[in-house]
Amino acid sequence: MAETTTAAAPSGTTAMRRRTRPGQTLVPLLFIAIAFVLFCVFFVGPGALGLYYSFTDYRGVGSPRWVGLDNYQRLFADEQFYAVLGRTLTYTVLSVPVHVVVALGIALLLTSAATRFQTVARVIFFIPWLISPIVAGVIWRWLFGENFGLINYLFTVVNLPTQRWETDGNLSLLVLILAGTWGGTAFNMLLFIAALKNIPKSYLEAAEIDGATSSQRFFRIVLPLLRPTMFLVVLLGTLGAMKEFALVQALNGGGPGTQNMFMVQYIYRTGFERAQIGYASAVSMVLMGILVVIAIIQMRFDRREDLA
Repeated sequence: MAETTTAAAPSGTTAMRRRTRPGQTLVPLLFIAIAFVLFCVFFVGPGALGLYYSFTDYRGVGSPRWVGLDNYQRLFADEQFYAVLGRTLTYTVLSVPVHVVVALGIALLLTSAATRFQTVARVIFFIPWLISPIVAGVIWRWLFGENFGLINYLFTVVNLPTQRWETDGNLSLLVLILAGTWGGTAFNMLLFIAALKNIPKSYLEAAEIDGATSSQRFFRIVLPLLRPTMFLVVLLGTLGAMKEFALVQALNGGGPGTQNMFMVQYIYRTGFERAQIGYASAVSMVLMGILVVIAIIQMRFDRREDLA
């Protein structure tokens, strides 16, 4: 009898497999194929072409001539490249913590039981995310213009000295950080709100019963549970800051002069304004390598903390 039951089991499994509809297999494969094709067309293809151009002297017209590692040798001897890279890293190091702190603070405020009109507040804070970076840059340029800006006008009203927002490199970088924080807070805020909603209230209630203060509950319960979301926000913020272009272009154009010219702007000017496609492609490959290294380091650091 047992042998009969055992023998019947495979036949039942086979029958279930035969009853599987063809669409249950074809539809997932179709979606995977579409994603794979788009990935190849918009990432692998341009990436491979850029890698090829980085070994040539291509200038946008004519046939590219193979030059080997000449572009990379020129790149690593270019002082302007190091200046641009240093300014990009400075902007990243300064802006990412500000983005995280502001987004987390707003998320805590909007998830607090004492806050009223939370839905309206979320919509208001989300509006900057819907504005194009070009438009956002123009808005902040109007606000912080030296001769026509609203901020300097308000300074004159209260008898304060006006500031050189456009001709001082450090002040121009400060305005850029403020504009980037204003435009990028909404997305990070939503991530933190979702993470805060998923924290069990029983943890906080138990800690409150045990006599933990609000700051102790935040630093010892809330913040550790937010670490995965914090890691995602820092990673995305770092990659986004290293690739910042549209906001910088609209706000100060990398100025004054080239003091606030970032990596992507340097690639744009070299490739499209100077028609040095090969050299710009080499800079792009170096930037991609830097981003990959940053992502790997952050992921290894996060994994090491998980193991700890």
